[in-house]
Amino acid sequence: MASWFRLKYPHVAMGALASSAPILQFDDITPWSSFYDAVSQDFKSESLNCFSVIKAVWDVLDYRGSNDSGLLELSKTFRACKTVRFPSSLSNWLWTAFTYTAMVDYPTPANFMMNLPAYPVKEMCKIIDSFPVGADVVEKAFTAASLYYNYTGDQKCFEMEGGDDPHGLSGWGWQACTEMVMPMTVSNESMFPPSGFSYEEKSEGCFASYEVRPRMNWITTEYGGHKIDKVLKRFGSNIIFSNGMRDPWSRGGVLKNISSSIIALVTEKGKHEVAENMQGPKYSELTNA
Repeated sequence: MASWFRLKYPHVAMGALASSAPILQFDDITPWSSFYDAVSQDFKSESLNCFSVIKAVWDVLDYRGSNDSGLLELSKTFRACKTVRFPSSLSNWLWTAFTYTAMVDYPTPANFMMNLPAYPVKEMCKIIDSFPVGADVVEKAFTAASLYYNYTGDQKCFEMEGGDDPHGLSGWGWQACTEMVMPMTVSNESMFPPSGFSYEEKSEGCFASYEVRPRMNWITTEYGGHKIDKVLKRFGSNIIFSNGMRDPWSRGGVLKNISSSIIALVTEKGKHEVAENMQGPKYSELTNA
């Protein structure tokens, strides 16, 4: 938002600090599997066993959740407030925990998304690695994910289906179905189940949810993105792009200097929003005001 604001309204904004800004996560500019490849690499860098356990849990969940008795047992394992109806609800719960933890893997305790300790990816992998050989893979994954949802220890049960979004991101679905279409896939090398992306399926899903059709290429039409180095060098100025390479969004960001006034600040072990105060706004803008 900050970089786009600067480009669109240069008479209003003197400059912009765009932190964790994936302005290249559109069309075919960035490989579609990059986000989940990065999440997976964050966990693999801490522990290959941790990565392997998470990679293995999805098939086990699908198998055990294929009947009512299996879903009942899984609901008990996951401390669900109510018996779950679909194994995908459990998969989504785990998926969210591992993905968001990779995003906010800060070196200090933080509550940007949830209350978490310092280096939560490392702590999750410590939990998984602490289990004895032969321990249940589902139990390992659940216990690790519980760090994300219940680090404070005050949750007696977990709402797996039909509960409120604890992240307050319900508006993102609408935004992703109108303008912010970021194609994402999951590769075979990821710790998540492989999946593809189809513009047609995206459109149908958006229409079913919101009765709108996404403008698939609106972002790059409005703000550009292809050949970003050549384009911005011609007409852009006074933008700082900051990215931490352990942030999955960094792979869709600007990671190299484009000109003397369009600068990329990259930290090898930085996380999401590396240049922002975690209690502050998501984007900063330097304006004439």
